[in-house]
Amino acid sequence: ITLTALVIAALAFPTVLRSQQDDDVIRVNSDLVVLNVTVTDKSGQYVPGLRLSDFTIFEDGKQVSPELISSFSVHESPFASVVLLDTSGSMESRLSLARSAAIRFLDGLRDEDVAAVYKFDSKVEQVQEFSGGRDLAPMVYGVKADGMTTLNDAIVDAAKALATRPEKRKAIVVLSDGMDNRSKATSEKAIESALAVGASIYAVDMSASEGSGLNNRQSAAVLREFAEKSGGRFVATPGGPALRDAFASIADELGHQYTITFRPLNHSHDGKWHKLDVKSSRNDLVIRSRKAYRATRG
Repeated sequence: ITLTALVIAALAFPTVLRSQQDDDVIRVNSDLVVLNVTVTDKSGQYVPGLRLSDFTIFEDGKQVSPELISSFSVHESPFASVVLLDTSGSMESRLSLARSAAIRFLDGLRDEDVAAVYKFDSKVEQVQEFSGGRDLAPMVYGVKADGMTTLNDAIVDAAKALATRPEKRKAIVVLSDGMDNRSKATSEKAIESALAVGASIYAVDMSASEGSGLNNRQSAAVLREFAEKSGGRFVATPGGPALRDAFASIADELGHQYTITFRPLNHSHDGKWHKLDVKSSRNDLVIRSRKAYRATRG
C-alpha cells in the first residue's frame, strides 16, 4: 500500500553543492538520495513511532535493499519556507483571499520556523525577508493586482533563497491562479530548482474560488503538477474554514517527517529522471510521495 502524506524531497546528496557562481545554478551530487517522508493516518493526522521496517523503497520499480539504506531518522526540526503571492492582473478578484491565505500559513508556523514572502507579477520581488514573524509586511496590503504572471521565475527565485538556509526542511507555498505567461524559466527549470534544494511545493489554486471553467482547470493542472513532482500538496479550495484547515495541516506536515537516505540503484549518472515509490505493508498509513529524482549528468 503506497503511503500517502509523504513529502519526499528527493534530492541527490551526500554533498549538496549550492553553486551561486554558475549563473546561480544549484548543483547537487547524486551519491545518495534523501527522502523526507511525512506519514499520516486516514484522517490526516501525523503518525509517529514508525520504524525503517515499516517502509519499502522502490527505484524504477526495483526494490532498494536494506543494505543500500544508509540512514533512517525522525525529524521534528525547524523548516524554512517561501510564500509566493501572485499579484498579477488575473488575480484582481482573488488578491484579498490570497493575502488571507498567506496570513493563515504564517499563523501556523512554530516558534523555530521561518518564512519569507515574495510577490510576483511581471517581475518577482521579495517583500519580506526570512523571519519568525507571523504578520505580513505592511507593503503587502498596498499591493494591487496588475501585470503579467512570472510563476516559474518566482519558484526559481524561491529555490535560490532557500539554498542559503540551514534548515533541513524547506517548502515553497504558491498562492496563484496558475497561468504563467511571462517567465524566462520553463516549468521544468522551476521544478528542478526546487528539487535541487530539497524544497516541496505546496500549490494553492486561487482560481478554485471562481468555479471550474476551462482556464481554471488548466491553472489547476499546472499547480497540481508542481506539487506532485516535488512531493508537496495541491490545495483547491474556495477559502473559508477549508482553506484555514489546509494551511494548518501543511505547517504541521512540514514539521514532522521521517528521513530515509539510500544509495541509488542507478550508477550511470545519466542525467535522467528515475522513479521513486515508498510502500508499506500497513494499510492504515497514507503517503504523499515525490515521484522521482533526477540523477546528475556525467
